Amino acid sequence: MARKQRVEPEVEQLWEEFHQYVNVTSERLRDWLLTRGSGEEVFGADPTLDLPQPGRNILAVLRKRKVDLTEGDIQVMRETVAEVRGLLDERPEAGSTDQEWRHALLDLGHDPLLER
Repeated sequence: MARKQRVEPEVEQLWEEFHQYVNVTSERLRDWLLTRGSGEEVFGADPTLDLPQPGRNILAVLRKRKVDLTEGDIQVMRETVAEVRGLLDERPEAGSTDQEWRHALLDLGHDPLLER
């Protein structure tokens, strides 16, 4: 019989909070990051087709199970929650119609148009 793996309560809470703030699917985040990664600004002297950070790390966490999280993943979740929370706290007057603000949130896996 397989042993049930346990997750620390703090990690469990962070996992739930992370998934509340990262409100897009991994597929939607990947599509968004590919769009962002194909813009003119990435095609400098040394072009790269890699997905932009920190979205790449967020996407990696979204594809994992709680029991498979590393210390690095936990740090990514903490930073993501803090960054999304900070951006939401500084919501511009134009709200979701402010494209720069919305794009900054989308880069982190949060679409303010999906808020409940």
